[in-house]
Amino acid sequence: MIVEKTALLPVSADEAFALITEPDRLRRWLTVSARVDLRAGGEFRWTLTPMAVTVGSITEVEPGRRLVLSFGWEDSPDPRMDTVIITIEPVDGGTLVRLVHDGIPADKGEGVFEGWTHFFERLERAAAGGDAGPDEWAAAPERLDQLTSANATLAVLQHVLRGIGEDDLGKSTPCSEFTVGRLETHLRGSLTSLTSLAGGTLGPVPAGDLESRIAEAARQAVETWMRRGLDGTVQAGSQELPATLAAGILSVEFLVHAWDFASATGQKVTVSDEVATYVLGLAEQIVTPGLRESAGFDPAIPISADAPALDRLVAFSGRPV
Repeated sequence: MIVEKTALLPVSADEAFALITEPDRLRRWLTVSARVDLRAGGEFRWTLTPMAVTVGSITEVEPGRRLVLSFGWEDSPDPRMDTVIITIEPVDGGTLVRLVHDGIPADKGEGVFEGWTHFFERLERAAAGGDAGPDEWAAAPERLDQLTSANATLAVLQHVLRGIGEDDLGKSTPCSEFTVGRLETHLRGSLTSLTSLAGGTLGPVPAGDLESRIAEAARQAVETWMRRGLDGTVQAGSQELPATLAAGILSVEFLVHAWDFASATGQKVTVSDEVATYVLGLAEQIVTPGLRESAGFDPAIPISADAPALDRLVAFSGRPV
């Protein structure tokens, strides 16, 4: 079965090609995170939603004109690889992007069509406005665990970071010891440590804007944890921790610091109540009374049990709401 979609974008062919190939552009309409080796034979990995990761290889690439992918799903029991062909053609009024997804089993066609329809609508919004905004498909995964939550909260964080410029780095955050710039350094240090706990090493990050820098470090950390999985324990210095506990730190870091960055720059955090409630539960497991005292966490601030879950998470972390 074949699914086809087209979109007329009010941008040049080169800009349209960037939107479908460059990770910092893909994050604005298609993916939570993306890794792309843009060459014939190169591999790609797109986290489309917190629960859906597509992987494969690039079989053809003509910059500004054409991209052909061998397209499958990570950890799927179905080993099939579909073919996705994307062509780009300058036309009056902009650029026509046409996608042909071939090799789909008949019983999967409706779902694939729905998916590409959703994402092509977002592609049109991103081309017109620079960003399609938060994706409701990433907001509340059907199955929440430490890894799907990490992807969902990373999407939340990245949306906040897109609203921050280099001239904001000196602004104060709710953490008195951190400016926005120092909070970036802290978060990237945490991601280095969390990647190491999962048996990986954080590689170089781009020298682009704040969102690109943190997004790439976070992608590496989450991808390392997804390869490792949640079984067993990890070694944190002299202490052995359940892997589930260590992986849960990712979501707490992403969501609490999304609130910090947003507060510093006059933004609001868009997060589902389901995800915020889940992350609050993780934080309560991780930040025990003994750890709060020994690690220098501020005391939790009393707050109504009826307050929104994000507010309760922020208060639990010792920040005034």
